[in-house]
Formats: sequence, C-alpha cells, structure tokens
Amino acid sequence: MNLTNKTILITGIGGFIGLRTTELAIAQGMHVKGIENDPDNAKIAESLGATVIVGSICDPVVAEEACQGVDIVLHTAALVKEGGALEEFRNVNVGGTLNMARAAINAGVKTFVHLSSVIVYGFTYANQITEEGPLRSENNPYSLTKIESEAEILKLNAPPDFGVIIIRPTAVYGPRSNPWVVRPLSLMRQKRFVIPDAGGGVMNHLYIDNLIDGIFLAVEKEAYGEAFNISDGQETSWKEYYTRLAEAGNVSAPSSLPAPIVKSLIRLEWLRMRILGKQPVIFPAAVDFSTSPHAYSIKKAQTQLGYEPKITLEEGMESIREWLEDTDTQPSNN
Repeated sequence: MNLTNKTILITGIGGFIGLRTTELAIAQGMHVKGIENDPDNAKIAESLGATVIVGSICDPVVAEEACQGVDIVLHTAALVKEGGALEEFRNVNVGGTLNMARAAINAGVKTFVHLSSVIVYGFTYANQITEEGPLRSENNPYSLTKIESEAEILKLNAPPDFGVIIIRPTAVYGPRSNPWVVRPLSLMRQKRFVIPDAGGGVMNHLYIDNLIDGIFLAVEKEAYGEAFNISDGQETSWKEYYTRLAEAGNVSAPSSLPAPIVKSLIRLEWLRMRILGKQPVIFPAAVDFSTSPHAYSIKKAQTQLGYEPKITLEEGMESIREWLEDTDTQPSNN
C-alpha cells in the first residue's frame, strides 16, 4: 500500500505516540484525523494539521463519525496504568478497541493497526522471545486486557475487506514521553529515583520514530493477521539508559539499591499515595521488569517488513536534550 494521500485515523492522537505519528504522517503526504478525549491535547494535534474529534473511543457515535473517509486506523488509545479495577481496563482496552474496529468495518476502512505492547509476555519472559509467546498476564489488568484485545480484534481480520495488524512495542521513549523521560527526570531532580540491582537488566528501548517507521512498514506491506515485536534492537542496560537520560536532562545520575529494597520502598510509596487518596504511579512488579536480563526478538519485523531501527540511542538522547532546553519538566508534587 502506498501511504501518500491516504487518510489515517489515530485514536489517542493527543498522546505522545499520536502526536509524533501525526507529524510524520503529514510529512509523508498523508491526511490525518484523530480522536482525543482531552480537549487541550486535541488542540495540540489540530495545531499540527490534524482534524480531531473530541470524545471517547468507547462511544459508538464518536467512532462512527471519526471513521468516515478513512483508509487506515491506528489505534493507540488505551488505559495505561499499573493498577486498578479489571473491569475499568476491560471497558477501554477491549471494549473500546472493538467499538473502533466495528465502526471501521462499517465505514469501509481497509486497515486497522492495533498498538499492543510487549507486556503481553508478562514481566518475566524468555530471552529473545518471539511473537509466538507464550503470552502471560501475571495477574496484571493492563497485561491481561492487552492480551484479550489482541485476541478479539484478530477475530475480525478478514482481508482484503478488513485487515488487522498487531504491533507490540517495547519501552517507547523520546521527546514528550512521560514514563521513560519526563517522570524519571522529575524523580531524579527530587532525589527520589533509584535503579534496582545496579541497572544490570536490559532496557529494551524503542525510539518513537523507529516505532512509527515499523508501523508504516507493516501497513505498506499489508501484513494482515500478523503481530510484530518492535524495538531498537540494542541490549542497553538500564544503568546506561538512565545515565544518558540524566546527562540529557542535566541532572545527577541516579543511585542504585538492591531490588528487594527498591520493592520495599515502592510498597511504602504505594501506601503513602493511597493514604493521600492518589493513584500510585508504580508497583513492585515493575522491579521485575527492570531487572530482567532478556531482550525481545525483532527478527520477524526485520525479515517480513524490512524493519531496521534508524535512530540510535545516542541520537535519541540528543533529540531529548534539545527538546528539554525548550520544555518545562519541573517535578510534580506526587
């Protein structure tokens, strides 16, 4: 499929991934529409040249209106947090996905790209794990509903009328990234950020532009019914990543503590946040994820799509440094 002059609908267009996809899609000669539930974020996407409907992916009326005249749906919108009620996650991550897919089918959309996550493999996984899995939720509602949403959307795959592509990115970083750039730097400034076990685990980073390149390749190749792991393909340690990030943000490099102590500190922070009536931003299971010594295989994407990461970690960090010079990322009060 030639992407030039195609119309792409991006759900969650005002988010980190949605905004950068908008920029790169327009640069490729595509027309961009979007759905965004935050009016302020919608305005940012509109300022880039997108046509945006403010509303929820769970609303059938919003979905039907947004899908009119669309060739490709890129479904990035999801409930992403580390804890909460399963039904809350299921309503958005499964119900919202199916709502968008049904609206897309009714509108004659040919391609539906579902942005999933390598979290479908769980927090502990085998080295060079492929798209064959196994898939494991480990009792995490986000992981479980990502697994469920993949299964449900693939049932609707029926090319050439409606083709479904699953993308499983690793840790997506870059300018505007909250979990891998803004939040860590905020905690570093407050001297509240530590790396478990000297940061010896594999970080499995993915620069935002490399992710979007992989998505566009999958659409161009019309890789319907397939799932693809996408990463930078570099087995960078967490220590190296966060040391480089600290340098880009002009803050002191974080210290390290043994993983069991970090888990205990996270549990205390979790209790503090709950007492204050706030939602915890990190759970102990995250320590298992950040101490894993294993990488994900991207051979399928390389072989079938011709995917090769173009932006290195060094180049990615330079882009972050330049962005931070003009951006206010002062610590939050959490």
